[in-house]
Amino acid sequence: MIKIAIASGKGGTGKTFVATNIFHTLIQNNYSSILVDCDAEAPNAIAFFDNKVFTGKDEVFQMVPVIDTEKCTFCSKCHEYCNYNAIFIIPPSKIINVIEDLCHGCGACSVACEYGAITESPVSLGMVSRYNLNGEAAMIEARMNIGVMSPVPVIKSALKQINEQAGVAILDSPPGTSCPFIQTVAKADYIILVTEPTPFGLSDLRQSVETLKTMGKPFGTIINRAGLGNNQVVEYLWKEKIQLLLEIPFKKDIAKMHSRGELVSAKDNFFARQLTEVIDNIIRENGNSCYQR
Repeated sequence: MIKIAIASGKGGTGKTFVATNIFHTLIQNNYSSILVDCDAEAPNAIAFFDNKVFTGKDEVFQMVPVIDTEKCTFCSKCHEYCNYNAIFIIPPSKIINVIEDLCHGCGACSVACEYGAITESPVSLGMVSRYNLNGEAAMIEARMNIGVMSPVPVIKSALKQINEQAGVAILDSPPGTSCPFIQTVAKADYIILVTEPTPFGLSDLRQSVETLKTMGKPFGTIINRAGLGNNQVVEYLWKEKIQLLLEIPFKKDIAKMHSRGELVSAKDNFFARQLTEVIDNIIRENGNSCYQR
């Protein structure tokens, strides 16, 4: 299997547009492939496939500490061990509370407590749903609950459910370069960075590139809405010797189809062939082979 993450330094560059169209093209060319929507805060990749069949879901939980004030000596060790300031304590007043929204479920407070005052209780973080296409496991969606501080545990759970027998896994990554992005691309063999030819696009592309360089991950770039802004992104890629995989032109027809939830690659054979060539080149250059049905 080869895992290819579709990522971007900012939202709105066309990351999900690229991910869904690549996945559709692979399916149409009989590649054994799977799509994982890791953008758990706002997943929408599944909406582009009308013939999907829901096959099941798993709730993701995190263990959160529960403090027994009868056993607690208010020594503050649990508070000191917590790197996330999730335990609020006023020892003289004998007040102690767990701020669940800040808790990361690391268990450090339980280790710190010497008096058996801390137990743990499961709290729901989100859901991982599975869908079939054409009778085969093909799509996984990570969706965090409203109000949850971090989608990382839900993303981890979704990535664990990937069928390793599939040839290509397309990971629709969360935008930005924070923990959800890193958690997703860390599992990928190759990353496609989607950007746009604007000052904001270039600024966020630089951040993504520096992050991936630090992680030692191979990557290339797709410029979406080419012709909309300026040539600074192309000049940056040339200067930094970053591979330009594809330029997708800025066209009103493409924007209309995508806004209606339609897959452009299903109606534009030339675009579909371009996407297929991009993936084939990635597979060939990274020394992987994908299994076909």
